[in-house]
Amino acid sequence: MGDTKKTYYITTPIYYPSAKLHIGHTYCTSVADTIARFKRLAGYDVRFLTGSDEHGQKIQRAAEAQGITPLEYTTNIVNGFKALWEKMHISNDDFIRTTDERHEKVVQALFTKAYEKGDIYKAEYEGWYCTPDETFWTEQKLGPNHTCPDCGRPVERVKEESYFFKLGKYTDQWLKFIEENPDFIQPESRRNEMIQFVKQGLEDLAVSRTSFDWGIKVPFDPKHVVYVWFDALVNYISALSPFDGDGELYKKYWPADLHLVGKEIVRFHTIIWPMMLMSLELPLPKKVFGHGWMIVDGTKMSKSLGNVIDPIPLIDTYGADSLRYYLLSEITLGNDGNFTLPNFVTKINADLSNDLGNLLNRTIAMIEKYHGGVITKCDDMDDLDRDVSTLAVQTAKDFEAAMENMELNKAIKSVWAFIGRMNKYIDETMPWVLAKSEDAHDKARLQSAMYHLAEALRIIAILVSPVIPVGAPKIWDQLGLTGFGSATIEDAKVWGLIPTGTK
Repeated sequence: MGDTKKTYYITTPIYYPSAKLHIGHTYCTSVADTIARFKRLAGYDVRFLTGSDEHGQKIQRAAEAQGITPLEYTTNIVNGFKALWEKMHISNDDFIRTTDERHEKVVQALFTKAYEKGDIYKAEYEGWYCTPDETFWTEQKLGPNHTCPDCGRPVERVKEESYFFKLGKYTDQWLKFIEENPDFIQPESRRNEMIQFVKQGLEDLAVSRTSFDWGIKVPFDPKHVVYVWFDALVNYISALSPFDGDGELYKKYWPADLHLVGKEIVRFHTIIWPMMLMSLELPLPKKVFGHGWMIVDGTKMSKSLGNVIDPIPLIDTYGADSLRYYLLSEITLGNDGNFTLPNFVTKINADLSNDLGNLLNRTIAMIEKYHGGVITKCDDMDDLDRDVSTLAVQTAKDFEAAMENMELNKAIKSVWAFIGRMNKYIDETMPWVLAKSEDAHDKARLQSAMYHLAEALRIIAILVSPVIPVGAPKIWDQLGLTGFGSATIEDAKVWGLIPTGTK
């Protein structure tokens, strides 16, 4: 295909290294990885980015408390991020750190560009500031006793010189863009929230700070550091390094096809980021999808409640496939998801061990026992076979359509319905009875049944590979097939690709 391949650029948020990552981060990255793997399967040239957001006062204070530099502090934690993504078999093409030199250069170039355009200006700022949330609040938005309306912790009174970005200037352009691109903000409920927010009027955004120095320096005024959102959001572009000469990656992959983010940062990604890009005269991303929160036993996860679930022990005990499968099949993308350990264990036992595991083990054992492990290609012999071969192709098409529509759990359900159908097919064809018969028709029937089971598993393996990347290729290995790495979604939509004599 050469260079004519369609590109697909997908990102997760860059996570904040104030502590270890929990199951909510794991969920977001697993969703992005599954979409990225599916797009590769569907023939796209995929670029998948994740990373870390390492600047700010909170990190500076945490590092001082430990007597180390902020960079040493974040590097320790970021190494933990990378180890977790490896454990989860995340297939990201790049990992951007906001402490990378490539990032710093791009942030400084873009900040300067907006300043020279007159969209960034210097003024004195006075207001209430919540350090843990890195957020300014006006007096009327504060909670009781001068507390942060988001996290309930006390805020500090801050007075400092700041650079501001003129958000208000882009209100009309933004509203017009949203009207012309109704799919830009997903799900729809978030879009309506954002339109209301913008229509209430936007205050200019503080984009620099002088009260701490852990950040990227404003190039033309180095006592200022670039403040959180102007720094963090630029990662999606700085990872493509558009300003080093001709910027091949930038030309190839920007604008992003999908920013997958948690619902609490949808506002920054759908209002501030597009307005920054409008100012910089750069193309806007095609879609921002706000996923829900991970609820544990019915309660939102929080450090203070102590119900934050660490994914590492779960992966060590049950494997990455199990955790991925549960998170992706149990939650409707966009809604909050509930994690309970008993439910998790029950579901992976039922779906992975019993349904899929059993189908595979029974099929392999029967082919070994009845035909010495050799598969013979057979056409449909009767309605039962036709039923199965038709459903296989239909399942692949349904799976593809649901995935393209970002309905991940629906896509998975369609495959598991087919797995259930194949388990029933074994009971209906009763190979153990056919195997005892000397009748030529029964012998042919048995071969056909074995072929239909093997072929169904070939297709199932391709379809489940974005969700359970460790287990899927093992299914092909057990069937004696090779070349799993280059299988495509098209191969799943064709029945009858296992050649005769496959051992």
